[in-house]
Amino acid sequence: MTNANPLQHLSIAREVLSIEAAALQNTADKLGADFEAAVEAILGCKGRVILMGLGKSGLIARKIAATLASTGTPGFFVHAAEAAHGDLGMITEADVVIALSNSGETGEVLAILPAMRRKGAKLIALTGNLESSLALASDIVLDGSISKEACPMNLAPTASTTVALALGDALAVAALEARGFSKEDFALSHPGGSLGRRLLTHVSDVMRTGEEIPKVSAEVSVSQAVLEITRKRLGMTTVVNADNQLLGIFTDGDLRRMIETGADWRGLKVTDVMTKSPKTIAAHKLAAEAVRIMESTHISQLAVVDEKGVVVGALNMHDLFDAKVV
Repeated sequence: MTNANPLQHLSIAREVLSIEAAALQNTADKLGADFEAAVEAILGCKGRVILMGLGKSGLIARKIAATLASTGTPGFFVHAAEAAHGDLGMITEADVVIALSNSGETGEVLAILPAMRRKGAKLIALTGNLESSLALASDIVLDGSISKEACPMNLAPTASTTVALALGDALAVAALEARGFSKEDFALSHPGGSLGRRLLTHVSDVMRTGEEIPKVSAEVSVSQAVLEITRKRLGMTTVVNADNQLLGIFTDGDLRRMIETGADWRGLKVTDVMTKSPKTIAAHKLAAEAVRIMESTHISQLAVVDEKGVVVGALNMHDLFDAKVV
């Protein structure tokens, strides 16, 4: 049971955030040639960028490795303790190693430095102690020093890990920008995410084809067109000529509007009531473009045509929902 005042919790939280924000600003002010050299080393790396650390620094190193990997820089994490027992074989002379240690004196990291240096990999230290053993043994040193931790005892890694994480993000984004990394590139690394689906899914991936395409000729009656809509369950049917070129579409919405007006449609041909020159899309277009067309024009179906106007597919909004591009 605690007697702490809830307002005290807020005061402590604000103090923690203020300390960490100040540490980040101070780090930004200190950035210089070493950071530029680190980015150039990453851009020039012929192998992989290896992140290494132990404890809290190891957790931050894992996140930096993941951020690099997802933004165009092949990177992965090697546990410093495991490296001394075989995992050092993952590192080659073509690699760049970024070692994280706030003190710069982490024993497990220092223990593998001689073997790592013999391999010839470039070594970047991210440390809070610029005079440490790790800093002195490295090719490039990134200054992650802070004036104090957010922990009131100045012991628990708080501001120091925030600064290390932010420096890792800065390296990844600087490399991303230098490479011209695009949304499409990002999607290739995230095919399971919503952005990946929007940028990698094409109309051809989700459209109905072959016998699934609702299709009638220009000579059929409205009643026959309604039967085709019912059979194919797409909410519409395309109307085509003898060469399978699109003449128009007839939707269940068109039918409802006819019924509401009281029009006698039983003797009409579908060409009398179809929508001529309807919105269409090409099979090679992104499915996200189909979503944009449907939403902007307030329609639920699209015919898919080739460059000659031949119907090659059809889709509705439900197909796009199923593909998770909406």
